[in-house]
Amino acid sequence: MLQRLSVLLVLASMSLFGSSLAAKAETSSATISTSAADLVGQPSNNTKQAPVEQQVAQTQVAQSIDPGRPTRGVSSYIGVAGNIGLGGDSALGDTNFTVISKIGLTNTFSARPSVVIGDDPVVLVPLTYDLTPRTADAFEDTLAIAPFVGAGVAIETSEDADIGLLLTGGVDVPLSRNFTANATVNAAFLSETDVGLVLGVGYNFNGL
Repeated sequence: MLQRLSVLLVLASMSLFGSSLAAKAETSSATISTSAADLVGQPSNNTKQAPVEQQVAQTQVAQSIDPGRPTRGVSSYIGVAGNIGLGGDSALGDTNFTVISKIGLTNTFSARPSVVIGDDPVVLVPLTYDLTPRTADAFEDTLAIAPFVGAGVAIETSEDADIGLLLTGGVDVPLSRNFTANATVNAAFLSETDVGLVLGVGYNFNGL
């Protein structure tokens, strides 16, 4: 009787021990599975970087050349001016009528083609860097001025046509929503060094 009882106790103990091992195995499996799911569910850094790179590309496209746009808040324009010659033998070096213009390209760069009309007409095609506007006091009023500097080509259209380096610099002064005053000094290195001071007014426009 005691032997049977001992055998039954041994079998019961083995059964309980086996059940315990099975439960632990299932718990470990579940823990590993959950951890694997967590690892798969976590987004990688590459996934997060992709939208950022796309936004940078879109920003670069948005900053592309847009002819006729304002530069640093100052409008593009076309207008008339007088050229005061300061030296040279072309129209730039004499007192003449001038057609001026400013065509904004980006927020900081613009093209400023102009024509000095005279005995030896000169076409000026500079590319300028437009500086940040600032204020200046004049006649008890405060004016906004927008300086610029640049370089380009000067083309003399006389019988002895010539092409040379052009250096330019000046200021734009917004007068109203529709008009901008301009003062520019141009130096063209043609057969001689021709220098002229341009004073004029342009009519503002936006876009071409």
